[in-house]
This record gives sequence, structure tokens and C-alpha cells, in this order.
Amino acid sequence: MTRIVVTGAAGFIGSNIIQGLNARGIKDIIAVDDLRQGDKFRNLADLSIADYVDADVFYPAYASGHYGQVEAIFHEGACSDTMEQDGKYMMANNYTLSCNLFHACQKRGARLLYASSAATYGGSATFREEPTFEHPLNVYGYSKLLFDQHMRLECGSSFQRTLSGRTNQVVGFRYFNVYGPREQHKGRMASVAFHQFNQFQSEGKVKLFGDYGGYAAGAQMRDFVFVADIVAVNLWFFDHPGKSGIFNLGTGAAQPFNDVAITVVNTLRESKGESPLTLTEAVSQGLIEYIAFPDALRGKYQCYTQADLSALRAQGCQHTFANVQSGVRSYVQTLAKTAS
Repeated sequence: MTRIVVTGAAGFIGSNIIQGLNARGIKDIIAVDDLRQGDKFRNLADLSIADYVDADVFYPAYASGHYGQVEAIFHEGACSDTMEQDGKYMMANNYTLSCNLFHACQKRGARLLYASSAATYGGSATFREEPTFEHPLNVYGYSKLLFDQHMRLECGSSFQRTLSGRTNQVVGFRYFNVYGPREQHKGRMASVAFHQFNQFQSEGKVKLFGDYGGYAAGAQMRDFVFVADIVAVNLWFFDHPGKSGIFNLGTGAAQPFNDVAITVVNTLRESKGESPLTLTEAVSQGLIEYIAFPDALRGKYQCYTQADLSALRAQGCQHTFANVQSGVRSYVQTLAKTAS
């Protein structure tokens, strides 16, 4: 039986990965997390796992061999708050802990598939997995970049390494703007689609930033990626243990925040039997409102992100990603069912 570990298991992406593994009939899963935020338990309640282990207990115990043979670790556990200013805390959680886990995986013969971030690119205008384009804007992005750099150093130019006659897979995924079910616990770090759904339900309108960075109101663009696609690519690499490296994980097609907003509005209108609106009509009717760009984000905000998928495609992964119109529509429908 295949034994899997998922860290950050009660979090957004971790719980979705467990759901994806369960769909394959894989249930020998050790779920690792810190449940001091107790309401995250809801992300695990409908999933099948073999055990739950607190993060403080798991990492040293795994390094000592306590959990026996583990096939792979999906490492989603990290501090993902891009506004966190405590650099010592961030580096301990996102860098040092990950380095220790990597070395334990190499010693124990486990494959490591881990969460990196598009925040490693920061203010860059090119989003390709090369040092030239890596310019993080905050300590979160730096913590993720430093671990990627450590993997490059440890794994060598081929990003593969053989220990005891075995090649241990190491894959880093640079997640772009992920949205989808099981993110309700994330507060301010939840996706734009999640916040807009709740805004429209409570206020009857969606709020977007006004013009900034040379972009018109609501026209700043991000690579919005549905969490189901994140899971699919993680599992594709799980199915291909000979593939290693650092890869962007986004759709490869940036879309404006306006696209998310009008999709949220029209999906909820559809649920009430109302006809869809154009963006101009939604703005004129006060259903989409633009607010002044906050001073706290000036100089720290990515106005444009778009994953370069060349490296991913070169590995043979040809997964087709959902666009905003289909992915956000599906997500809003799920949120509406949950809320009703």
C-alpha cells in the first residue's frame, strides 16, 4: 500500500490534494498540520486519512524514521500570508523547516513535491523559472525563493539526485493566484473570487481597486488558477516519478480582475434567473465599484502575472487549465450551494 504524507493538510491546497488522492482510492495518508485555528478541521472532515499528526510532532519523528516507508510527501505546510512582516517566523516556517524536510526525505527515500510561489518573481515582468527574473517584493516571496535556490544547489543542474542507488524526485510548484473550494479559513489571504462572492452576497456589489501602475480600474491582470488544476498537475508529477524541477503552476493566460468580478456577478444573477450583464452595465448599475488603491500596497503589489508554462510543457504535462469564466463560475456555484 502506498503511504503518502500531506503537510498543511487542513489548509486550502493540502486538503484538495487529499481529496484528489482519495478519488484514486488512496487513503493511507498521514495528514500533518497545526490546528490552533480550529475551524480548519472542516477541510478534513469529509476526507479519508490514516492518521493526523501535529506539525510540531511530525517533522522530527519523520526524520528519525518513525513513520516507516513513505512514498511521497506533498509539502503544502507554510506561512502563506504575503503581508506577514515577521521575517524570523517566515524563514523558520518556509525555509529552515523545508530544508530539514528535504534532507529527511533524501535519507528516508521519499519523493518531495512542494509548494513554491509566483511571489518569487515579485516585480518582474517575466515569469520564467530562471534566477534573472526572480525579484521578490516581500519576505514571503524571499522565503520561497531561498528554498528554491537551496534545491537547485542540492539537486544540481539536472535537478535530480541519486542516493543509495535511487533517484529521489523533488518538484517545486510556483503557484500563481489559486482559487477554489476549501479556502474559507484563509481570511484576508483567501482568493479574490471568494471575497467578491461574499461582498456581493452581503452588499449587493463587488469592489475592485481603481487605476494603478499604468492599468485602468480593475484592469490589473493576474494568472488566476482553479485549485482542481493545481491538484491535477501535482498528481501528474506523482505519476511521473522521474520528473523533477521547479515549475510554474498557473494557466499561462493572465486575465483582469474585471473578468473575475463580472463572472461572480453574472453567476449569482444566473442563480436568481436574471440575465447576464456586460462589465459596463454592471458598473453603471453599481454592481461593480472601484475604490482607491491602498497606500499600504504601493510598491508591494504585482499588477501583472502570467505563468510561462514552457518548462512544464517540456516535461510532457499537457494539462488543460480552466479559464476564469469556467473556473470561477464553477466555484461560485459551489459557494452558493454551501451558503444556501
